[in-house]
Amino acid sequence: MGMRDNLRQEYLSRTVMTASPAELVVMLFDACIKDIKLAQLAMEEKKPNYSKVNEYMIKAQKIITELISSLDMSYDISNQLLPIYEFVLSSMRNANVKKDMSQMDDVIAIISEQRDAWAQIVKGTAKPGSDEVMVG
Repeated sequence: MGMRDNLRQEYLSRTVMTASPAELVVMLFDACIKDIKLAQLAMEEKKPNYSKVNEYMIKAQKIITELISSLDMSYDISNQLLPIYEFVLSSMRNANVKKDMSQMDDVIAIISEQRDAWAQIVKGTAKPGSDEVMVG
């Protein structure tokens, strides 16, 4: 591992260690989207690289599984998120087993929507004409 790789790893480590819980969720969604896109690229090679497709799809599935396991079901929002996450996970599993990425653009759209909602929580949203700022 070169010096550049060491610096990158150190930066990533510090970023994760100093992130708020909401920022970590955004990072997880970003990583999940990246992994699905990498799986799609591996599938689109002249000779599809099924090993890489599987590797990236498993990483994406683990992220969604972690998000599911971290839901606190005592909140209404968790009960709304669970079926979305379960649908996404099921779609990813089917795509991986069948090596059919045709539904993954839709899955990426769903994940991106969730990611953007969490990003808004991180940024905080001010009500027009109000000094009040909502932070997650």
